[in-house]
Amino acid sequence: MNTAALTREHEADTAADGSVATRRRLAAQRVREARDRLTSTTGTRPAFDYELLRHFAQNRLSASLVVLLLVGTIGFFSSLWTGALTAGIWTSAVLLIHAVIIAKCRQFLRESPATANLRAWRTRFIILDLFYGLGWMFNLAHPIGIDDGSGTFMLFVMLIVVAVSSMLASSLPTAVFAATLPVTAAIALDFMLTGTMRGYILAMMAVTAQGYFALLAYRLYSTTLATLQARAEKDALIGELEQAKAISDDARRRAEAANIAKSRFLAQMSHELRTPLNAILGFSEVMKNEIFGGHAVSTYKDYSGDIHSSGEHLLGLINEILDLSRIEAGRYELNEESISLAHVVEDCHHLLKLRASNRGITIHDLYEPQLPRLWADERAVRQICLNLLSNAIKFTPQGGEIWLKVGWTASGGQYMSVKDTGSGIAEDEMPIVLASFGQGSNSIKSAEQGAGLGLPIAKNLVDLHSGTFTLKSKLRVGTEVVVTFPPERVVSGLAPMTEPDAETAPQAAGPASPPSERTRMRHRPLFRVGT
Repeated sequence: MNTAALTREHEADTAADGSVATRRRLAAQRVREARDRLTSTTGTRPAFDYELLRHFAQNRLSASLVVLLLVGTIGFFSSLWTGALTAGIWTSAVLLIHAVIIAKCRQFLRESPATANLRAWRTRFIILDLFYGLGWMFNLAHPIGIDDGSGTFMLFVMLIVVAVSSMLASSLPTAVFAATLPVTAAIALDFMLTGTMRGYILAMMAVTAQGYFALLAYRLYSTTLATLQARAEKDALIGELEQAKAISDDARRRAEAANIAKSRFLAQMSHELRTPLNAILGFSEVMKNEIFGGHAVSTYKDYSGDIHSSGEHLLGLINEILDLSRIEAGRYELNEESISLAHVVEDCHHLLKLRASNRGITIHDLYEPQLPRLWADERAVRQICLNLLSNAIKFTPQGGEIWLKVGWTASGGQYMSVKDTGSGIAEDEMPIVLASFGQGSNSIKSAEQGAGLGLPIAKNLVDLHSGTFTLKSKLRVGTEVVVTFPPERVVSGLAPMTEPDAETAPQAAGPASPPSERTRMRHRPLFRVGT
């Protein structure tokens, strides 16, 4: 099974695990909501029952002064029809009921939510609102005879009482009906007992107003409940996010600790691995070259050559692993200096030219003339070019072609490009080949398999130089890797540090000459990249 198939299988397994987790979470949520409805007395969550009662109590307390003024005003105007004594008794009774409601609301808010008996408190509030509504009913049903003035006053008072009660008790719908139905029933009955068409119309208007305010109270209740649900879902989501973040942070810390431990292990093992390997390389080279005399059996010479080449391959692999571990651990320091990018690429071309010729591969080089020098780590840039060119030679078939390009970028930086006519890389394998030890399907089929570290090391070294690494490939067409260095690393674009005495020296007549290459190389730029 190739890497692409393994990747697709892994993605399918991940998607399946995600869907299973989603179904489990939704099932747990449905079970929790069903359990909450069974333990609630209103069909909502128990936490919502308390919040609705708390909202009811807070509304009553916040409007206590308004209700006090309303009762006093209505009591004063009622005295015009009922007399001062009757109005005073009614006002005192309603204010007493109002005071009891306020006291009970404060007591409820002081009580702990964990110990509050919600069923009992809901019953108390409904009964108190019923007495409150009956108090208003006795006032409005008492006038003897209904003339135009008293009828208008009664209808006006009824509308005010129903509207205020609907707003204040909207979070407890049963309390709304307990406070408003007695008032509306008294007004409608008074108007209907007149036996006139006007009375019937006013009675119908009172009933219609009661229905309108009841609907308005229900909409307010629905809005409040939806707000509480949204807040609960938000709190639950925040809790899940915090839990997921804690798990993610813990996993990240463990991964970082494991990565650091791996890098330290590889760095400490470098001496233990290279010491015996150098001995193997040295002795195998002596045996291969027959320095102390020829072999009795010629096959031993071939075996010695195989041992030497295998040791060199192993040494190169160890060096790549150590370089990658140092980069990942943040211990790779750039030894920056002024270099010529074209010269470095040309040296790499000469090193690998014989290898390409043996495979019948033609390398074309295209360098822009008079490129300024670059401020970079020559060893790192050389390793980048060697890795890219080695990969191109490895995966280009016999008779293929490779193009090496060095030139300017559009932003004023410099670039290096390696393009081949090899088998190419599938689009879904791009992230795999750029990952450490990642290999595409063509690499697995190749006879010259590597460790999958060439491109990752090159990309990391480019990142240390604040450059960009672009991989473009198409199956059965070829691959191109473009490495760019920012304009800040072009030496000619850097302002040289002037000597202190140069600022006070007299300027000679004539046009100013640009700073020499020696002057630019003598002064280091005022930055460090990748540290």
